[in-house]
Amino acid sequence: MASTSSSTIPIVDLSKPDAKTLIVKACEEFGFFKVINHGVPMESISQLETEALKFFSMSLNEKEKAGPPNPFGYGSKRIGQNGDVGWVEYLLLNTNDEHDFSLCGKNPEKFRGLLNSYTSFVKKMACGILELMAEGLKIQQKDVFSKLLMDEQSDSIFRVNHYPACPELAVNGQNLIGFGEHTDPQIISLLRSNNTSGLQIYLRDGSWIPVPPDHNSFFINVGDSLQVMTNGRFRSVRHRVLANGFKSRLSMIYFGGPPLSEKIAPLPSLIKGKQSLYKEFTWFEYKNSTYGSKLADNRLGHFERIAA
Repeated sequence: MASTSSSTIPIVDLSKPDAKTLIVKACEEFGFFKVINHGVPMESISQLETEALKFFSMSLNEKEKAGPPNPFGYGSKRIGQNGDVGWVEYLLLNTNDEHDFSLCGKNPEKFRGLLNSYTSFVKKMACGILELMAEGLKIQQKDVFSKLLMDEQSDSIFRVNHYPACPELAVNGQNLIGFGEHTDPQIISLLRSNNTSGLQIYLRDGSWIPVPPDHNSFFINVGDSLQVMTNGRFRSVRHRVLANGFKSRLSMIYFGGPPLSEKIAPLPSLIKGKQSLYKEFTWFEYKNSTYGSKLADNRLGHFERIAA
């Protein structure tokens, strides 16, 4: 059900001294928050957005030269390998230089340069937020989370989702799923979108609330891996996107992930006499298990020691 509740999305000003306290509270209650004064130049955001829109405005035939996603590349409608579909087309890219950009539009080198610049800013913000989380949780090792993104082997990815306007919706007033409900498996996700609505998050009371769009800010998702590392204190946020009848939506998401060989388990300092809720697993194992699941599945279920 959709909620009319006035649950307001937490807003964190990264330039203020109370940021770490607000971040911890938001991660415990929502697994989601909005950040302002984030330090990513608007120029970097808008230039990459413009280049992405140029790509999506090409003919389907041209775009499909960059697909199908295996796992990187261009995809349309189909999400993953297990039957999930949505009113969306997307580019899934590796954040290191291994990706072949030659198929990404008319000016691939420009795209690569803009993406590298943007991801370096966003990664810096992600690491800053993760360090504030560690401080807020009173963990002595400030870089306990951020070092996983800073690692040269960090398995981080970048995704651009384009949800075309769907005129039929404007006429009949129905909902159409753009991207089905799911949690993100990585540690942290940083999302920036244009000023088109559609994103919704799921609350503990079983209701969905819309996230008002704000193209000047970033939205932060707690991922499943961070839920495990905090032994369930932070909760990964279930979210979805509904298509819009009038305007297209473009969102750019940086998914900060650990190295494939990294062991993911609750941090000892956060257990302290409590029971560990999760079995230890490597990021490679968890990533593989998510590939074998549907979007809406409770992917952490297989790794719970007891009903978490």
